Amino acid sequence: MSLIFGLSFLFIKIALESLSPLALISYRFTLAAIVLTLLVAFRIIKVDFKGKPLKMLALLSLFEPILYFIFETIGINLTSSSEAGMIIALIPVIVTVLAIAFLNERPTGKQFCSVLVSVAGVLYITVMAGSFDHNGHFIGILFLLGAVVSAGGYNILSRKCAAYFTPVEITFAMMWTAAIGFNVALLVKKMISYDPKDSVYAVFTFPGGLAVIYLGILSSVCAYFMLNYVLSKLPIARASVFSSLSTVVAIFAGIIFRHEAFYWYEIVGGLLIILGVWGTNYFAVRKIKRKNVK
Repeated sequence: MSLIFGLSFLFIKIALESLSPLALISYRFTLAAIVLTLLVAFRIIKVDFKGKPLKMLALLSLFEPILYFIFETIGINLTSSSEAGMIIALIPVIVTVLAIAFLNERPTGKQFCSVLVSVAGVLYITVMAGSFDHNGHFIGILFLLGAVVSAGGYNILSRKCAAYFTPVEITFAMMWTAAIGFNVALLVKKMISYDPKDSVYAVFTFPGGLAVIYLGILSSVCAYFMLNYVLSKLPIARASVFSSLSTVVAIFAGIIFRHEAFYWYEIVGGLLIILGVWGTNYFAVRKIKRKNVK
């Protein structure tokens, strides 16, 4: 899951070379919705929304994918894929705070410190990189922070929805909400002004088309199903901290495939992120073992 999401920053940057941000979001979620619908049609998966709290599910889908991907895609367009991965890694601390407020899920002191260590790694890399020296980067980071807050709301609502919906049903609703919402927005944009990057034909270019396939099937369908499943089984603080690993993947993907600059402080920050992820899960397991002994 962390690998798929981490590489998604790379593929978004690739796709944005031939597609506009809105077109990319529209086409990736259209593909995701079609794939899920075919799986339902062939009875490979099952969805049933009768008698369930659809308003809660609609609110979840508003936070993510709608708001999250508006903020994330614009933010990535104004920053590098590695910078985007770093900011997105702030999600665990936001989620942990919201879980305390709305779910009464209180992590141990050591778990919370581990989350802060992971976040410290992100902030260290960002400060050392001097990302705030350029207006474009600053605006991009603000959009990415909006994505972080949206992801926090999604994580909390996914946990609540898990009591009524299966992970497949949550993912199905998310993909179709995004497909409809973003395609309507894209249609309105096309009516107002022409942009060759909005054309559906851009999807059939290479490597843009490959990026859309990756983002639509792996990153949207597979990774979101895994995330919704994990959120239904694990405490919020423990589940969300895996997103920090996406930062490390995003950094190395940017370096290897896009030849983005790599500095010593990114190694230090990456090690802090990994240490925080390890600590959050290690102390969670110890907490469970102590409960079982009692």
